[in-house]
Amino acid sequence: MAISVALHHKTTYRYDRLVSLSPHIIRLRPAPHCRTPVPSYSLKVKPEDHFINWQQDPQSNYLARLVFPEKTRELEVEVDLIAEMSVINPFDFFLEPKAEKYPFQYDHWLDRELKPFLELGADGPHLQKFLAETDLRSRQIVDFLVDINQRIQKAIGYVIRMEPGVQTCEQTLELSSGSCRDSAWLLVQVLRRLGLAARFVSGYLIQLKPDVKSLDGPSGAEEDFTDLHAWTEVYLPGAGWVGLDPTSGLFAAEGHLPVAATPDPQSAAPISGAVDPAEVEFHHEMKVTRIREDPRVTKPHSEQQWEAITQLGHRVDADLERQDVRLTMGGEPTFVSIDDMEGDEWNTAALGERKRILAEQLIKRLRDRYAPGGLLHYGQGKWYPGEPLPRWALTCYWRTDGHPLWTDPDRIADTEESSEHGLPEAEAFTRSLAGQLGVDPDYAISAYEDPAHYLHKEGRLPVNVSPEDNKLDRADERERLKRVYETGFDSPSGYVLPLQRKWAGAKRVWQSGMWMLRGKQLFLIPGDSPIGLRLPLPSLPWVDERHAQHPMPVDPFADRNPLAAPTQQPRHAGQEPPAPKAGQAPVDRWPSVGESAPWVVRTAIAIQPRDGRVHVFFPPLESADDFVDLLQKVEDASAETDTKVVIEGYTPPSDPRLASFKITPDPGVIEVNVQPVRTWDELVSNTVTLYEDARQCRLGTEKFMLDGRHTGSGGGNHFVMGGPSAPDSPFLRRPDLLRSLVSYWNNHPSLSYLFSGLFIGPTSQAPRVDETRIDALPELEIAFEQIDQAGPNCPPWLVDRIFRHLLVDVTGNTHRAEFCIDKLYAPESSTGRLGLVELRSFEMPPHARMSLAQQLLLRALIAWFWRSAYKRMPVHWGTRLHDQFMLPHFIERDFAEIIDDLR
Repeated sequence: MAISVALHHKTTYRYDRLVSLSPHIIRLRPAPHCRTPVPSYSLKVKPEDHFINWQQDPQSNYLARLVFPEKTRELEVEVDLIAEMSVINPFDFFLEPKAEKYPFQYDHWLDRELKPFLELGADGPHLQKFLAETDLRSRQIVDFLVDINQRIQKAIGYVIRMEPGVQTCEQTLELSSGSCRDSAWLLVQVLRRLGLAARFVSGYLIQLKPDVKSLDGPSGAEEDFTDLHAWTEVYLPGAGWVGLDPTSGLFAAEGHLPVAATPDPQSAAPISGAVDPAEVEFHHEMKVTRIREDPRVTKPHSEQQWEAITQLGHRVDADLERQDVRLTMGGEPTFVSIDDMEGDEWNTAALGERKRILAEQLIKRLRDRYAPGGLLHYGQGKWYPGEPLPRWALTCYWRTDGHPLWTDPDRIADTEESSEHGLPEAEAFTRSLAGQLGVDPDYAISAYEDPAHYLHKEGRLPVNVSPEDNKLDRADERERLKRVYETGFDSPSGYVLPLQRKWAGAKRVWQSGMWMLRGKQLFLIPGDSPIGLRLPLPSLPWVDERHAQHPMPVDPFADRNPLAAPTQQPRHAGQEPPAPKAGQAPVDRWPSVGESAPWVVRTAIAIQPRDGRVHVFFPPLESADDFVDLLQKVEDASAETDTKVVIEGYTPPSDPRLASFKITPDPGVIEVNVQPVRTWDELVSNTVTLYEDARQCRLGTEKFMLDGRHTGSGGGNHFVMGGPSAPDSPFLRRPDLLRSLVSYWNNHPSLSYLFSGLFIGPTSQAPRVDETRIDALPELEIAFEQIDQAGPNCPPWLVDRIFRHLLVDVTGNTHRAEFCIDKLYAPESSTGRLGLVELRSFEMPPHARMSLAQQLLLRALIAWFWRSAYKRMPVHWGTRLHDQFMLPHFIERDFAEIIDDLR
């Protein structure tokens, strides 16, 4: 993709009297070896009464020789050209084998032809010193030239010098400054003295403002810019003349348009000639204008196009609001490393050394942007076969009512900073937390690693290894055994405070109690997970299943009161906990043999010093109200003991009063689960912010194939649609909306393939409904008829039952379908009844505006289908599906029909 620019260059000399002009030579036409395409060029000269002859000098540079028969008061030279600024790789050349390393010798015949470009100028002590400090060891010629070029760029400061001519090398080195022509001539002389043929080049330099700022150094021009410039070319056998720009320290590329390349600067002057003595007024004008820009990954839309898209987004917003659709949209964009495109963690592996570090950097930036007063939760996510532990999951939570969920972000430990918190700080924090909760701190238990297990492991080691250097085959077992023996069995791994929330009259209070264990100490289940996941819960007193109290999650459709405002008066350690009411079973009573013990507290909060930081493992809780209350007590204890903490463990139950976004690892990518928002402006803000902050963390959105073609991140950019709460979901309030989407997607395959990645079809991660089973479409027609018969009173459970067996992949997995209804109204759990539909056939686009354009398409379709349901039956494409829609023509034609429908 190229940017076409128009370069305008006008030079004017105005004299105070009529003067005669000798024949003038103009060297302002791009030379034959200019690699930047110049499809259009014009030269205009005043006075118009002149003769012009186009010539080529001994170096094949184009010369315009002008003869002026009459006297004149003005000489004006105006150049206009169009250049196509397609990217040129300055290192795209081959070398003769003997010229691959410096030093080398030119062939005899070539040495004779290059003789003018090997002539040496005046010598001097500064030049000799510069050469003496040059590294002349044998190495790759490209590396050698890069080093020389950058040495001059660093040694010579750039100045704009209006005096005519070129400084000598001695002057330039002594002053440590010069214009571009001075640096270029210095490089020519240095290269010649090192045995390399070099020539002086003058020409146009075009610099365009980059679409995105550089992360690694100067970003270049702040505005589009052009000027006359000078640089150097060196002759390399096999490659020919290669340009080096000592002013910037870079090789010449598409922005360098040579007009004259000569052995000496004098024969490369843009304009040369004589004039009668006179006072002269000089005027110089240069500008570059973009006249055509192809869409590209860094700028997919022009500003005019984006303004039109924004206006359309507002119109669709107004339509959705007028119809009371209550649509919210989130998503799951994925990112890869900018710096390491070959590593396993950025191609196939879910976990890796850098992935967690970059994810933490990103979530902290996003917290500051999205959720001031939010909480960072370091939890565990999915556990896949073959992986030793569940994958990590970083989540940021915040309250939607505007109150801070976590008041002081400095109380959250920074995992990138070193810390020295250990067991004393953990114990003090535990006792303080018990005081804040109003429970007896003596209920806190020290948790130890199980010595019997590790002594058994040690007893099976070979006699010639130690537990610290155990040489076990599995790395996780090797590190675990080493860590335990280095820590010892006498020191606890952390502290456990039994804890649950119960009703006490009209309010809920925290309750703790004694854990009755057969041994005198609490021994953890062996493993590497936090101690909160390794508690010996089966060793607690037996309880009859009829008496067991299981946490009951709140129904997503239940009404909720506002969350309690943060209290300003925390309880301080040492205050007495409330006494148990009369008739309550004491929580520390030992049960007799065979007696059911429902009074025993069976959940606990765990405090563990790990990696120099105090980690607080939250237990499972019934409601977001309990989570918010416990979190405030943890922050109060953190402030009281001046202990920074890391929050981990169970996440709060899904609740519309708490918003969140999450970052998790997936094979080859980092996935960001973005919080849903309602309006177009919120979508724009969230998406643009996410892309920019990810880039600042050196996370990108694209990869490249072996032939250089762009491809997506490989992890997709799924869109999640629903409502502000489950009862508000448009898919549950109007079940025919899902029917319309599924039918329209089936009838327009471009929606499945245009935005998808490289992997499509039945075995992909987002197969169409007609790609999974041959008999799926007849059953889908029956499902559509059932939705139509049920009408607006269709119960939400029926929507799930009708579509659940159809919107699946070839294995029957609902999560791996183009339309994922896992969280629409699944009966198995409250987290499955959220009224959400996920569209999975979208690959990660490289630019935020491309993603937003796709989201706008979805919003427009939903607004249309809410107003008028799409009742057409699915098309039975058969083999035409892949025969036709793998070809761009049919995709384009089908998508044009979609645009016509939306108009």
